[in-house]
Amino acid sequence: MSAKVFDAIIIGAGQAGTPLAGRLTAAGMSVALIERKLVGGTCVNTGCIPTKTMVASAYAAHLARRAADYGVTLSGPVGVDYKAIKARKDKVSGASRSGLETWIAGMEKCTLYRGHARFVSANTVRVGDDLLTAPKIFLNTGGRASVPDLPGVDDVPYLTNSSMMDLDVLPSHLVVVGGSYISLEFAQMFRRFGSEVTVIEKAPRLTGREDEDVSAAIQSILENEGIAVHVGADDIAFARIGNGIAVTFSAGKPPAVGSHVLLALGRVPNTDDLGLDKAGVEVDQRGYVVVDDQLRTSVPGIWAMGDCNGKGAFTHTSYNDYEIVAANLLDNDPRRVSDRIEAYALYVDPPLGRCGMTEAAVKKSGRRALVGQRPMTRVGRAVEKGETQGFMKILADADTGEILGCSILGPGGDEAIHSVLDLMYAKAPISTLARAMHIHPNVSELLPTIAQELKPLA
Repeated sequence: MSAKVFDAIIIGAGQAGTPLAGRLTAAGMSVALIERKLVGGTCVNTGCIPTKTMVASAYAAHLARRAADYGVTLSGPVGVDYKAIKARKDKVSGASRSGLETWIAGMEKCTLYRGHARFVSANTVRVGDDLLTAPKIFLNTGGRASVPDLPGVDDVPYLTNSSMMDLDVLPSHLVVVGGSYISLEFAQMFRRFGSEVTVIEKAPRLTGREDEDVSAAIQSILENEGIAVHVGADDIAFARIGNGIAVTFSAGKPPAVGSHVLLALGRVPNTDDLGLDKAGVEVDQRGYVVVDDQLRTSVPGIWAMGDCNGKGAFTHTSYNDYEIVAANLLDNDPRRVSDRIEAYALYVDPPLGRCGMTEAAVKKSGRRALVGQRPMTRVGRAVEKGETQGFMKILADADTGEILGCSILGPGGDEAIHSVLDLMYAKAPISTLARAMHIHPNVSELLPTIAQELKPLA
């Protein structure tokens, strides 16, 4: 069989692959875009878009239950129609996917192949009965939920972040195993939908990559809503009990018995079934494709973008990977992965916005630093909205004034964080923030005030 020849092959129509196809075809290249499941990848189908749509429904239910706090009366108890919530989620997610499919169909010189791509050689892949070859191949294969080999896990039905999207009944008791970002978003939203929720985390605290004060505040927020949180779980195992699922987590403590169990214990890259060995592409011990600072793999002519390269596990890092690759290939602009500043959000309510270094990382670096902090109880906008949980914290270099990092846990924290992030990209010192005039009333207006009140980091 003779191979069909293209200028470029992109494996995976996710948040880096699809826009790259757009740029390459606009530059006159012929592109084969291969997708084995759903166009849009994790973000559109099982990640950001559907989950944040559900978070919005959960927030509406929560706010309705608090109506009396705002002097608003309701004629009866607040109800939740979970099938309607799922239908709304499916509609929003489906519209996004459909939009991407329309965009791809309109790209001149782009051919979309549906199927599983496997390498035959360094420049040739097979998709079903089709053999495709190109001098440039781009991997955008994403990742999936990790399912550790825990005792009894194969003997019980469990959910992952993906299968949660297909759930059409509201759990009476959802047991969430894992205490990080995905797990906590699901825990809070389902509690607000009306489920009993238990969170079990092996580590000594939730969101272990955050500072201890941030982790403690997040746990308090969840517990204030009636979510049972167990950390330091040293003996996690699963078993069926009648119609339920028992999750043991610590010796001497009774198991959590739920109607449903969600495993949210990390992610693994989708690289184990691509035939990368036949192409000679190097992967690390965890299966991530090894790339350099411009996302080139160990094989000339092959790049890796998004979750499969281990350089970030977010839609925004995947899209930035596309921008880096396109800039180097098409714009003579030598952008690099190391140019970007770590930034992300946790979409519990109130949300956490994070950028740069944590306090723990700054201390570990040994540099002299300054820190400023303010609780949301002293932020006028938060008080006015009746949402005063959380706080803001800014870190700066004591010698140079460089802004080192920021955490904003509070209303609008996922948006307000960009006030600091953009200054960090501009390499502006903390004094620039301190002298800025922000709009009142707003959560962000307190950032300059905090910048004026910095104290040495102990």
